[in-house]
Amino acid sequence: MAGGRTLQFVDRGQAFPAKRPAPLRAEDFREIADRYAPQAAGDQAGRCSQCGVPYCSVHCPLHNHIPDWLRLTAEGRLREAYELSNSTSTMPEICGRICPQDRLCEGNCVIEFSGHGAVTIGSVEKFITDTAREEGWVEPIVPGPDRGMSVGIIGAGPAGLAAAEYLRVYGYEVHVYDRHDRSGGLLTYGIPGFKLEKPVVMRRVDRLAAGGIVFHNDFAVGRDASLDELRQRHDAVLIATGVYKARAIKAPGVGSEGVVEALDFLIASNRKGFGDAVPTFDDGSLDAAGKNVVVIGGGDTAMDCVRTAVRQGAKSVKCLYRRDRANMPGSQREVANAEEEGVEFVWLSAPQGFDAASEDTIGRVSGVLANRMRLGAPDASGRRAPEEEPDSGFRLEADLVIKALGFDAEELPKLFDAPELGVTRWGTVLVDNKTLMTSLDGVFAAGDIVRGASLVVWAIRDGQDVAKNMHAWLKAKAKGERKAA
Repeated sequence: MAGGRTLQFVDRGQAFPAKRPAPLRAEDFREIADRYAPQAAGDQAGRCSQCGVPYCSVHCPLHNHIPDWLRLTAEGRLREAYELSNSTSTMPEICGRICPQDRLCEGNCVIEFSGHGAVTIGSVEKFITDTAREEGWVEPIVPGPDRGMSVGIIGAGPAGLAAAEYLRVYGYEVHVYDRHDRSGGLLTYGIPGFKLEKPVVMRRVDRLAAGGIVFHNDFAVGRDASLDELRQRHDAVLIATGVYKARAIKAPGVGSEGVVEALDFLIASNRKGFGDAVPTFDDGSLDAAGKNVVVIGGGDTAMDCVRTAVRQGAKSVKCLYRRDRANMPGSQREVANAEEEGVEFVWLSAPQGFDAASEDTIGRVSGVLANRMRLGAPDASGRRAPEEEPDSGFRLEADLVIKALGFDAEELPKLFDAPELGVTRWGTVLVDNKTLMTSLDGVFAAGDIVRGASLVVWAIRDGQDVAKNMHAWLKAKAKGERKAA
């Protein structure tokens, strides 16, 4: 691979890997773009300005050594680039695909500010990690010397998996418990294949299992064991469940058949991709084929839903969002991808109710009643609050309505039969900010169940941080036990 110098951002324009034509990619769930050819990856990495203060690294939750592995890529030293990328991230092949780089590293690239277009950091990361897998550079996990202690982790999502890897390397016996039949959490069942193909996730899980981490799937805490029973089995426990409770909407007709939750829709689709039998998909309840689909929400989950509906063969797909494009929380790149694939965005609009077909005795949804909105004064978060425009009601035809309004924490003290587990007023688990320990001795928590619904990369960072704190606590515990003996 011809490498070259860095600082080439003036002579070389920004170029992402070519996307497949929208009509073709809308026919399947493959990722929409292949990775770079080696020459193109080196050329794009060589656009890096090698900043003295790399804002890309500062704004990466993992503080990846981005300019360094870009330079190595530009020089053709791909194995070193991969090893450096892997040194700070337990899932670089996943972050390169699904991180919202336009809001994080690339959005804070210095040459982006200069008008030359950011370095395509995510695409280069995908290239070097996929190359590493093909070349056999991905090393197995090497557990540390056996400490004679075990850790139980509740949740096999990104926070739990990151913590599991670190703790195994520290030398602990690690058991991961998850309610689903496959590990990976939302990486497996919440994110569609066109953003993250499932073999990528399964390879990561397989690597952890090969390193001696024990996975207990189809295991629901509160059903198969209480939290207290897990505490008795293990020297420490980590709660990394994520947040799965869909936010509700109060509007007439919300209980009509055909008004469904986003996660139910996405899980059904992903299960079909695995070849599973999914009765709610097979009977048409969670299948968008031939239907007028309306998705309510403006985050990345909403983008996943609209683009999934297109691939399922929906008759039409509309996204209803109460703010404008500039103020939506989802990735602008995902919005552009959705528009290319035929999704219509109905900005500054909010649902007021749901029509059910009058001749349908079971109340199947037939339309969404909505009002136009305008942006008023900033709310507590600093974003301009949407206000209803008077006399602006309208109706959208809909056979399937998908609510993608975000997620809250489940009631874990009740679910886990652990009333003494402290939670915040939002239902997230209360932890000590320094140690990440909960109100229960030896029980820690990390990821979305602590910070609320957030990004995968933040969950990975939280998993790494909590593993270090658990390691320190377990070492102190072992030392105290030895003294007592």
